Amino acid sequence: MPATKHTHISLLGVPVEEGAGRRGCTMGPASFRTAGIIEELQELGIEVNDLGDLTPEKATDAKSSHSHLKNLPEVAGWTRSLYQRAYELANENTVPVYLGGDHSLSLGSVAGTAKAAQEAGRPLFVLWLDAHADFNTFATTESGNLHGTPLAFACGQPGFESLLGESLSTCVDPRNVCIFGLRSVDKRERELVVSQGVEVCDMRAIDENGVSTLISAFLKRVEAANGLLHVSLDVDFIEPEIAPAVGTTVPGGATFREAHLVMEMLHDSGLLSSLDLVELNPFLDDRGRTARLMVDLTASLFGRRVMDRKTWSF
Repeated sequence: MPATKHTHISLLGVPVEEGAGRRGCTMGPASFRTAGIIEELQELGIEVNDLGDLTPEKATDAKSSHSHLKNLPEVAGWTRSLYQRAYELANENTVPVYLGGDHSLSLGSVAGTAKAAQEAGRPLFVLWLDAHADFNTFATTESGNLHGTPLAFACGQPGFESLLGESLSTCVDPRNVCIFGLRSVDKRERELVVSQGVEVCDMRAIDENGVSTLISAFLKRVEAANGLLHVSLDVDFIEPEIAPAVGTTVPGGATFREAHLVMEMLHDSGLLSSLDLVELNPFLDDRGRTARLMVDLTASLFGRRVMDRKTWSF
């Protein structure tokens, strides 16, 4: 299948840091812009509309019996605001790119996109590029940090009603989720992932089979189902020696070339419909090297390559 040429992208900053255990992700959207994400995408012939930064709603009603949860009203406010905005953007002729911000932003981006996908009569698939599963519920999270909960929320696990002030109307089928690059998971979280049928390509699977084989198989499933594809790229997917600007570093991540290959194959597939770029903490960076790498990966995802080559069908 030939690559689809994306001609319009909408950037939306989501400077949320309340879902993480360390401060600093609020500077993420500005760091992406400073690293040249707009200019890199424009050089590819893409029209880029920078929508600025989202502001959260007030969610003082967000409460839980789980007292160890951190910053629930603040995260709920971001979730409600982004849920509505992601739903709107998914109905426009654009590819929304959400600039984080910690991974709790995906509570809103995935759920809002899923609602629009259901109304369009198409299944939503999610490629979760992350060292962590982020499949904890309010009951299972050990840290209480809500950036570890978005996939469980999007897949309809119970107990999240306070985030939106109501039950989630549209859930992602967990069998349509692929967690790619996993190498850190809590015990109860692991049990949930297995019981729900989530596809997991941990680092051992990548070592044994390679990026190309695993990503190709997932993209074939998306194409066969005429699905929409939401990609969520966490900085900690990448080996921390080359991407240090994240508060949840786990050794043994994707190499520079493995990460770029994932992006290049996603571009060639033509299936991408929306993208999260999350957990960039400039306070922990080394002279902007992680921000520049994330921008380079984004450029690969939208078509930058060394040489033009024939695109093979998946």
